[in-house]
Amino acid sequence: MSSVTISAADVNKLRQQTGAGMMDCRKALMESDGDFEKAIDYLRKKGQKVAANRSDREAKEGVVLAKASADNTYGVIVNLSSETDFVAKNAEFIAFAQQIADIALQTKATTVEDLKAASMEGATVAEKLLEMVAKIGEKIDVIRFETMTAATVVPYIHAGYRIGVLVGLNKAANENVIAAGKDVAMQIAAMNPLAVDADSISPEMVEREKAIAVEQVMAEGKAADMAEKIAAGKLNKFFKENTLLPQAFVKDNGKSVAEYLKSVEADLTVTAFKRVAVGA
Repeated sequence: MSSVTISAADVNKLRQQTGAGMMDCRKALMESDGDFEKAIDYLRKKGQKVAANRSDREAKEGVVLAKASADNTYGVIVNLSSETDFVAKNAEFIAFAQQIADIALQTKATTVEDLKAASMEGATVAEKLLEMVAKIGEKIDVIRFETMTAATVVPYIHAGYRIGVLVGLNKAANENVIAAGKDVAMQIAAMNPLAVDADSISPEMVEREKAIAVEQVMAEGKAADMAEKIAAGKLNKFFKENTLLPQAFVKDNGKSVAEYLKSVEADLTVTAFKRVAVGA
C-alpha cells in the first residue's frame, strides 16, 4: 500500500476524469502512488468502465473550422478559442475564424507559428488576434491547427462549429468519393475513433490494452494460457470498436466502414483523418 498522501482534491479529479466511484478512485490512487495514468489503468484492470475523456485541461470555448481547397487535395482545421460561449456564437467572431482558415488554405502554412505570421489585411494574423482581443475583451487564440494532403480531402464541421474533421481518401475526387468522405467524416465526428485501423495504433497502446485484458481475464480465475487467448479476442474487439475502418458504419450497421467505402468504389479507403473538438 502506498505511503503517498492522497488528497480529497486528487480523488475528486480522478473521479471527474473517469466517472468511477469516490472510494474506488481513492483506492486506485493509493495503489498507484498518486500516478493518475496508473490509477486509470488500475480501475480498468478491476473491470471499471472508465470514461474516455481523461483530459484534465480546462474546457475552452471557441469554434472549429474545417476547409478544403477547390480541388479537394488539401485541407485545414483551425480551432479559434474564446473564454465564453457567448463570444463563440458571435457572428463577427465566427467570420474572423473563417478568414483565418481561408488564409491557412491560401498560404499552406504548416504550423500555428507560420499561420500567425501570415499576412492579414495589412497586418499579421497574430496582430489581428491582438486587435480582436482588445475589441471583444476576452482572450482569444488559435490553439489547434491541422493540415492534410491526400488524393481527396473532405472537410466536415459538426454541431455548430464544435467539431471539425478532415478525411483523406486514396482516390481522386468525384461526386461519389466526396459524398462517401462526408459520410465517413460524420462517423469520425460521432464515434471519435483512435486511428484508421489496428496497424495505425501505437505499439505502446496495443501492449497497454493487451496487459489490461490479460489481467482482467486472469482476475476471473482463468489459466494463463487461456487468458492469453481470451485477451487476444478482447484486443480484436477493442480494435473493431475503436479504429475507423472496422467500425460498424453508423448509417448501416450491417456494414463496416471499410465495406461501405468498397461499395462506393472498388479499393476506396481512408488514408488518414484529423478530428478537432472545442475544449479537447
